[in-house]
Amino acid sequence: MSLLWVLLAGVVTLTLNQACDVIVDQEWTGGFRGKFTCKPTKPQDGWTVTLDFGTPIQKFEIWCAKASPDSGSRIVVRPTNGFANKVLTPGKTLECVFVVRGSKSSIKAQLSGEKAGGNTGGTGGTGPVTNPPGRPDVKSKGKYDYCELLKKSILFYEAQRSGKLPSNKRLSWRGDSAMGDRGHNGEDLTGGWYDAGDHVKFGLPMAWSATVLLWGLIDYKDAYTKCGQYEWMLASVKWPLDWFIKAHPSANELYVQVGDGYADHGFWGPPEKMNMARPSFKITPGNPGSDVAGEYAAAMAAGYIAFKDVDAGYAGNLLRHAKEIFNFADKHRGKYQIEGRVPAKDFYNSQSIEDDLAWAAAWLYRATNDKNYLNKAMSMAGGEAGWGFSWDEQWAGLNVLLYQLTKDGTRKGLVESYVKSWMPQGGIHYTPKGLAWRIKWGSNRYAANSAFVALRAADLGINGGYFQWGEKQIGYMLGDGGRSYVCGFGNNPPRQPHHRASSCRINGGCTTGGQPNPNVLYGALVGGPGANDDYQDSRDDYVKNEVADDYNAGFQSAIAALQNRAG
Repeated sequence: MSLLWVLLAGVVTLTLNQACDVIVDQEWTGGFRGKFTCKPTKPQDGWTVTLDFGTPIQKFEIWCAKASPDSGSRIVVRPTNGFANKVLTPGKTLECVFVVRGSKSSIKAQLSGEKAGGNTGGTGGTGPVTNPPGRPDVKSKGKYDYCELLKKSILFYEAQRSGKLPSNKRLSWRGDSAMGDRGHNGEDLTGGWYDAGDHVKFGLPMAWSATVLLWGLIDYKDAYTKCGQYEWMLASVKWPLDWFIKAHPSANELYVQVGDGYADHGFWGPPEKMNMARPSFKITPGNPGSDVAGEYAAAMAAGYIAFKDVDAGYAGNLLRHAKEIFNFADKHRGKYQIEGRVPAKDFYNSQSIEDDLAWAAAWLYRATNDKNYLNKAMSMAGGEAGWGFSWDEQWAGLNVLLYQLTKDGTRKGLVESYVKSWMPQGGIHYTPKGLAWRIKWGSNRYAANSAFVALRAADLGINGGYFQWGEKQIGYMLGDGGRSYVCGFGNNPPRQPHHRASSCRINGGCTTGGQPNPNVLYGALVGGPGANDDYQDSRDDYVKNEVADDYNAGFQSAIAALQNRAG
């Protein structure tokens, strides 16, 4: 599930101070998940829901509202600011999901509130299952329509959603999937993003992608707002953030993968029809993974910043998890595919842990202003300029972020060294039409990530033609090189991305041969051309036509940076 607060139309029967329905839909050793549903027949302002558990519970967590206390036998839930309306109106349903650590017993819930004047309704908030309300499309003033690109890139991440999808989903060809994903003790691990054109949930690139997307949202909020995409973007990044919360059932326990990469890659079909076993893998003090844990902590710290003025309760929960996960990662060090024994080596093989830990500490410093985190980040940051900003190497992004936070001259010099190494005469290969080409796997991805680094550096006042260079790299992907590499956008876009759900129908077969995918994978950036601009639009060529969460992350944030200047 994604949004834990839902307001749905078309229901009846609840007066002031009347009982709400409560169900428990999942149980595991030491805890359970429940949901209360309240249906007002009169407008109510300043509502509260009182939950009576009969016997004391150890811990109560909820994200659609705020609760006090967080333990005991009686919990009072109140609305938060932001999405969650404090006014309830007839014909709307208040529905909240909660998690309890303790024994299940009889649970009663009662809604109370003062009579409110008028039908002031509104859209629901930060819960799992709603997308934001639609808005008229806004066109960008840039060379390309950056607003359209932001919208379509967000749609790509909607195509990647696993779990229970919203009732008002925008992609008719996606449905609920992987609803049986569970942890070792029955923990609910539904939700999150599928990684690429496959259906494994790899925590390392998922978390890195979320952080980079959040970075673009935080620093270029105006771009999203002017394009009418701010609410959509909040819902987009909340999807993986909700999953990271689920994946952290205790302080020193973190689920970092769901699905067997080998078995998964042997299946070509829509995720809704998967029937293979989907094992889950976690890291613990005895099997640590500081790299992936660092990425989770960074994402949740960035999530706190993005949501703190929207839903303070939800943001605070993210920050609590971020701190716990960072402490776990820092204290129990190791690589997740080696010491952690997570079977990801052939898919996402981590090279180091120091960059991930420093990255997490820097984001926690930005979230908390606690100098202890800054000291940790600076002590681990070292003097690396970086080879290529990506899920496996944070140095370039880390140096930009630390310069943004401290204006440290050493960090500025390292940022300059990195961007210059990507510019002409910097040592990197250029295709004849102008793409800075690092390697064949995700050539567009590496250039887009470095473009975001350059654009962010330029906006921080580090001069040297960085903005123009970043704009040209993104321009190549949008059509300057003669074709678009973004599905559903521009001139001659890819029509056969290597993506199972896009190439298959839920209630039909899968397209084969040279036929276009039946479902347009709007906004997806494909892997990219070879060293000489060579490219064939063929889903069988998974090197050039793969799509992935991390391929779009830096790209989308670069688009936000370009839109920010275009106005």
